Amino acid sequence: MTAVSHRVSVAEWAAAADAVRGLAPGDEIQLICHVNPDGDALGSMLGFGLGLRRLGFTRVRATFPGQFEVPVPYQALPGLDMLVPAVEAYREARLILIFDVAAESRLGALAPLAVEGFSVVLDHHASNTRFGRINLVDARAAATSVVASSLLDRLGVPLDAEIAECLYVALATDTGSFKFDLTTPAVHELAARLIATGISPADISRRIFDTRPFGAMKLAGEVLGRAQLDRTAAGGRGMVWTYATLSDLERYEQRPYVLDTLIDPIRSVAEADVAVVVKETGPSEWAVSLRSKGAVDVSAVAVALGGGGHRLAAGFTGHGTPEEIVKAVRDLLDANLT
Repeated sequence: MTAVSHRVSVAEWAAAADAVRGLAPGDEIQLICHVNPDGDALGSMLGFGLGLRRLGFTRVRATFPGQFEVPVPYQALPGLDMLVPAVEAYREARLILIFDVAAESRLGALAPLAVEGFSVVLDHHASNTRFGRINLVDARAAATSVVASSLLDRLGVPLDAEIAECLYVALATDTGSFKFDLTTPAVHELAARLIATGISPADISRRIFDTRPFGAMKLAGEVLGRAQLDRTAAGGRGMVWTYATLSDLERYEQRPYVLDTLIDPIRSVAEADVAVVVKETGPSEWAVSLRSKGAVDVSAVAVALGGGGHRLAAGFTGHGTPEEIVKAVRDLLDANLT
């Protein structure tokens, strides 16, 4: 698999813009993001969809594979009326736009649409397989919303508060509130443009980052309490890991989205460069999140295990027990670093 390390070319930007400009107002346009969508996936997709509406397109639908459930922190996003279950996606859309998806495997049952239709992929993952007809993949972009906003600019879509809120949520979530490595001056310049439309960063931050049910806090305490530190893993750089089960969620009456932020306190452990959180999604199936402080390329591990991501943040779907999955991660880390 060839990693993407370059910015989008002038020809690729032009091809994507022409693909949109070549549509009639009544043509069907299907937007898709990855399974278990996060803030960048949903925000980029909905923000771009609102932009298409501003251009006069009337038949725009958005969806994602898997369980059709929008995480509570994102249930106030503008443009949610575009969302439909995967079974209601346009099957013969003139154009398919795919957001924050590094590989076809992240599209589940919707993958045939990307392969058979005319698809434009907007993404920022270095592990992107370039599976679209047109690929706007910038591995140096802090979020997919950076790519989405650039294409909206090229299409002449003026920013309004609704578009800006979607793109700001996407940008803030994927930069960890503007603290991760790819938070460049250009990222802050984009944030300033979005804020200038009248959105409230304080209100958005409270809703996205600082509001959780009491049960979610209790659940987090239990999951953090079972964390384990392996000081010798990753070539002696250290690895810390924990896991959460479906029974944990049931016991505290919580939805899966509350587990998404658990990686943050785990990755703060001083004695470990690598952090791993294993979250049960089905029988012997787990969503695995990987983080690195900089010494280790966790995307190489994720790609080897069927996933993808960035050097410092990646993930994959694992099978078996948490211990078996963590052992597979550890073995790959050791093989690459020793």
